[in-house]
Amino acid sequence: MSLKIAVQMDPIERIAIQGDSTFALLLEAQRRRHAIFYYTPDRLALADNKVIAAVAPLTVRDEVGNHFTLGEARRTDLSEFDVILLRQDPPFDLAYITTTHLLERIHPKTLVVNDPRSVRNAPEKMYVMEFIDLMPPTLITRDLAEIKAFRAKHGDIVMKPLYGRGGEAVFRLAQEDLNFGSLFDLFSVTFREAWVVQKFLPAVKHGDKRIILVDGEFAGAVNRVPAPDDLRSNMVRGGTPAETDLTPREREICARLAAPLRERGLIFVGIDVIDGFLTEINVTSPTGIRAIKNLGGPDVAAKIWDAIEQKRR
Repeated sequence: MSLKIAVQMDPIERIAIQGDSTFALLLEAQRRRHAIFYYTPDRLALADNKVIAAVAPLTVRDEVGNHFTLGEARRTDLSEFDVILLRQDPPFDLAYITTTHLLERIHPKTLVVNDPRSVRNAPEKMYVMEFIDLMPPTLITRDLAEIKAFRAKHGDIVMKPLYGRGGEAVFRLAQEDLNFGSLFDLFSVTFREAWVVQKFLPAVKHGDKRIILVDGEFAGAVNRVPAPDDLRSNMVRGGTPAETDLTPREREICARLAAPLRERGLIFVGIDVIDGFLTEINVTSPTGIRAIKNLGGPDVAAKIWDAIEQKRR
């Protein structure tokens, strides 16, 4: 089948294609001879009760520095497309939320991946709290007394912004760390929302596993090992990708998530697991599929398009 597909993403000229999951999806869509088009979220509009955007035909090539060609952008009713890929990166802010409200007007007649309502209602570090028994001890707050009590109970902790991305502003605080007060003050003036406070898991030095689920089913995994001098394992922060298999505990986590993800229309999801503990459920713009394939794992992009094509049938 041939589909007409538009991708809503950040400026394509800025992406690093070697590790970009959106680019992998576009390459696979083009290989399947789907017609692909491109626009950035700032070109969205709601006019005469139609969701429109300045959309340009797109051709992609797996060549660094020469990875795309755009045709002439035209004002287009997005309901004319079969599929919209919602692939802009966080921050998950009001601008992002606004795009989900707009795209919700055309979904599911036009299939938006992932479902914009679920993207809005299931932010990474909040939705995961529905599965608290699978997680390390976790607190969401900006209240100093609550954080002090949590720290007294669990010892070493990690603090990070609730709507952070890519390992930004993730801090480990040892039980006797004298920087706690200063870090609390810094977070207080930097972030208006609550923060995530979790018990520190020492096994993170062996890796933070990114597991990809496609329509609720396991599709591939990569272990991201942090640099010796860094807490964060995100590959954009210097984490090293490594081949991996799932443990029985990780398979149990995947099985628990399968039905809820399908019910929410979350087709492409990346979950993070450290030492058998679920820490995040990434639904906005999950990554990792190129690293999985480069390490000899499955072609996750192909699995995603198989699922999308099945739903369009």
